[in-house]
Amino acid sequence: MRKKTVTMMLGFCVLLIGMYLLFQSGARMMENWKSDICEQVAETAEKTFLPRLFYTLEAENGNKESFLMKQIEALLPFLRYVSAKETQGTEIEDSLTYQMILEQQGKDAERMSEDLLENPTEEVAASETASAADFSIDKLRDFNTLLSKFYTVDSTTTIGPDQLNVDALLAKDMHIDTSTDGPKVLIFHTHSQEAFADSVAGDAGTTIVGIGAYLAEKLNEKGISTMHHAGVYDLIDGKLDRSRAYEFAETGVKEILNQNPSIEVVIDLHRDGVRDDLHLVTEIDGKQVAKIMFFNGLSRTKANGDIAYLYNPYIQDNLSFSFQMQLVSESRYPGFARRIYLKGYRYSLHMMPKSLLIEAGAQTNTVAEMKNAMDLLANVLRDVLVG
Repeated sequence: MRKKTVTMMLGFCVLLIGMYLLFQSGARMMENWKSDICEQVAETAEKTFLPRLFYTLEAENGNKESFLMKQIEALLPFLRYVSAKETQGTEIEDSLTYQMILEQQGKDAERMSEDLLENPTEEVAASETASAADFSIDKLRDFNTLLSKFYTVDSTTTIGPDQLNVDALLAKDMHIDTSTDGPKVLIFHTHSQEAFADSVAGDAGTTIVGIGAYLAEKLNEKGISTMHHAGVYDLIDGKLDRSRAYEFAETGVKEILNQNPSIEVVIDLHRDGVRDDLHLVTEIDGKQVAKIMFFNGLSRTKANGDIAYLYNPYIQDNLSFSFQMQLVSESRYPGFARRIYLKGYRYSLHMMPKSLLIEAGAQTNTVAEMKNAMDLLANVLRDVLVG
């Protein structure tokens, strides 16, 4: 019975559509003829054969489209409901997803390497076995070998051999143009309030901002013109709030880039957050040095797929930059760099092809250990950017 009813309803819809097309064709003919006789004939035909339709259209000023849609909606009212529901639902869901992703990105950045640091022994082993000296480029052409020895992929995201291909990662030229004037490197801090074990309250020079200024000083000494931006983006009304720090930082940094078109490299320098019993330090040339970690956002999560809201046209450039930095770090200072960390969001890596997000040390490191790390990092940057 239900099948018969549906068939009848569909048949009636087809009939209505057929009548609509017939009237459209007739209307066009009448417009061409411009004949009073034809109009009278058409009117008489409508009155005679379809009187209800004629008088209804007359009441609605001859709007056949409006009449047809009303009849179809009356017959199938759920169509209007479904259409409105889908449009409203998509807009609301997209807006909520966007806000959720931005807030989650800010929260995640406070403890970016939490998964890796659940086991201190695993962290040490990772640093020891990731040495570039132990693996030829030929071996690293195997995706699984490359991934297991040089990367940590966060559980929120995925990556494949199309993005992590050694030959492609090495093919991109990371050298800067030193023949022109103006600053070449910009260092800034999305999280300006990150401090260390012996930081002095109220003294920005003993926080990540002071460490960034020290790195800029070292790069300038090596002939790489560097700007340091001490803008604050993680305080709102005097209170720590990192939920929108990346949004605010983007506005400030883009303004600097617009004013300084000579800049080719952008570095967002962070300090990691780890358990209080974990000390990210290694000894190099007789000095205690805080470990660093290069960090990449892939703008892709397992839950949402590619995140259009956080589009980054430079993901492959970012991956090449961090990989080349990792190779030089391990070649010159084995154990200095932890494995490259890959996570699902974008962070601050979309404003320039040569962009780095660096996690330097943690809250358990001292300011002296951090400065020792910047001495080595400046050397690595020089090797990659200048050669």
